[in-house]
Amino acid sequence: MDEQVVKLAKETVARYRELTEELSDPAIFNDQRRYAEVAREHSRMRRGAELSERFLEALREEREARELIPAAESAEEREFFAGEAREAGRRAGELAEEIRSELIDRDPNDDKDVILEIRAGTGGDEAALFAGDLYEMYARYADRLGFRHRVLDASPAEVGGYKEIIVEIEGDGAYSVFKHEGGTHRVQRVPKTESQGRIHTSTATVAVLPEAEEVEVEINPNDLEIDVYRSSGPGGQSVNTTDSAVRITHKPTGLVVTCQNEKSQLQNKEQALRILRSRLLEREMRERREREGQMRLAQFGSGDRSAKIRTYNFPQGRITDHRVGLTVHNLEAVLGGELEEFTKALAAKERADRLAASAAGSPG
Repeated sequence: MDEQVVKLAKETVARYRELTEELSDPAIFNDQRRYAEVAREHSRMRRGAELSERFLEALREEREARELIPAAESAEEREFFAGEAREAGRRAGELAEEIRSELIDRDPNDDKDVILEIRAGTGGDEAALFAGDLYEMYARYADRLGFRHRVLDASPAEVGGYKEIIVEIEGDGAYSVFKHEGGTHRVQRVPKTESQGRIHTSTATVAVLPEAEEVEVEINPNDLEIDVYRSSGPGGQSVNTTDSAVRITHKPTGLVVTCQNEKSQLQNKEQALRILRSRLLEREMRERREREGQMRLAQFGSGDRSAKIRTYNFPQGRITDHRVGLTVHNLEAVLGGELEEFTKALAAKERADRLAASAAGSPG
């Protein structure tokens, strides 16, 4: 049996018991920050701890059965104990694979909620319309999965669609489902305004951010420059008579977040801070990957037509994901929220890449 998995299982069970004991101590409620940290870690470790306990129990049963074989009084009894040992060993092997997937291969952000930032790329009005199509696709997919979603901020385009729209999706494992959607999406179709019937190519870019909690990303209020201004709709149309829109600049990084979707200045400020925390967490994750030698293209890329992850071809009714070479001919269904075939293929590729990196001895 893989000693790495055995050691990890023992450590996981021990740590989970420590957290359970800490949560049962009434004194922890005196420190709400500590309580939030422990409760989050406890929740994240629950499945891994359950698998580890079952794995260690199977190993114990296998060992005990093998110890009984030499003392067996008959060939029949000896075969019985050997069979018990084989069955326990089989279960331990299956559980070891599950533990490896849950505790070694798993992205620590997979259980988080997610923020999607969708922006129109090249293609003018058609790009804005396509950004709107992507938003509708993700909203319907979230509905199919039973996830909650809401718009945090949006800049509608005059022709329809969006110049930019930021959406929060809440649900168990939301980030694990949507994390592979980051990148440049390309659409090929005849725009409604095209009188000659020519096919145009446009793009929209998507960034996928694991939602950061306050305990994960601390923001010093002195590092923020906060401006308020009057909200406006498409074409500069006023949608609010008060200065409710908020722009927050994080001075150390230069990151800027604006929010004007809510009528209340306080609500817009809270939304903007949530987005800023998630962008800072994603920035930290990216810098850590680069330090570890795992550099990859930024999710947004340049937004031009060549840097693409997926193509939506309307005349042929097909969608191709260029990362896994998967093409499906059910464009309307996918835009209606049926993305499972792509998310499963991309998750399988991620796992294969992690295993290959592990086998090569590089960080997984």
